Amino acid sequence: MLLARALRAAAAAIPAPRPLLPPPPRRRLVSALQPRAPALPASAPAPARSFWQLGGGGGRAALLRPRRGSAGGVSCGCGGLHTEGDKAFAQFLADEIKEEKKIQKHKALPKVSGGWELEVHGTEAKLLRKVAGERITVTFNINNSIPPSVDEETPEDQKADEQEPDITSTPNFVVEVVKDDTKQTLVLDCHYPEDEVGHEGEEESDIFTIREVSFQPTGEADWKDTNYTLNTDSLDWALYDHLMDFLADRGVDNTFADELIELSTALEHQEYIKFLEDLKSFVKCQ
Repeated sequence: MLLARALRAAAAAIPAPRPLLPPPPRRRLVSALQPRAPALPASAPAPARSFWQLGGGGGRAALLRPRRGSAGGVSCGCGGLHTEGDKAFAQFLADEIKEEKKIQKHKALPKVSGGWELEVHGTEAKLLRKVAGERITVTFNINNSIPPSVDEETPEDQKADEQEPDITSTPNFVVEVVKDDTKQTLVLDCHYPEDEVGHEGEEESDIFTIREVSFQPTGEADWKDTNYTLNTDSLDWALYDHLMDFLADRGVDNTFADELIELSTALEHQEYIKFLEDLKSFVKCQ
């Protein structure tokens, strides 16, 4: 009995075995800690939401609509970015093109009388004429040819029966006179002043003026700045009148200047409509 008691006391002195603990968790990447969306079954279609569906809940609508100028894209098969703003922009351009075509006066460019031949390269136009061994070329560009509006009257102040003034293109133009037996070209830089320039006592004033006169080598595309250029601001009126008569004898007179304005205005309007069409195609979803 004493032996059994001793064995029980020895057994109680031996510590009980500890239970096995699970190994400590390994450190995971930050991306692995973020919640993932539950996987969809293979047969389930991908969810699709439009801005109108997202914005149907009262105060949440303002938060879910894309801000002005944001990249709130609209699904499209072309792979480009298209927004609701682009869609509205394209519709506005379509309406604007329709209105501009309604008021377009010339479907084809008008001709200039006097036997002038017309060449158009984008926004640049050339009028060419040959007269008794001379070649006269008039070149102009419609870019920046619309004079700025000086009317301070706001649309609210304008009366309902009053029509907006017609937009007129008055470009600067360069006249080049080349003689067959010379290697120099007489170049006259002309422009339309805001007010008609004329001399006292004259019945008819000139609607264009000569600003600069110079000689340039014939056949060279780039003019040389080292060649002397005559500015007419301080020129004797007698010499200036002879220069104007020189141009008039070669068909560059007030009638020509009027027809050039009509031609330039038609070309500018044509290019403006083409620009609107290109812009609509650029922003519209194809």
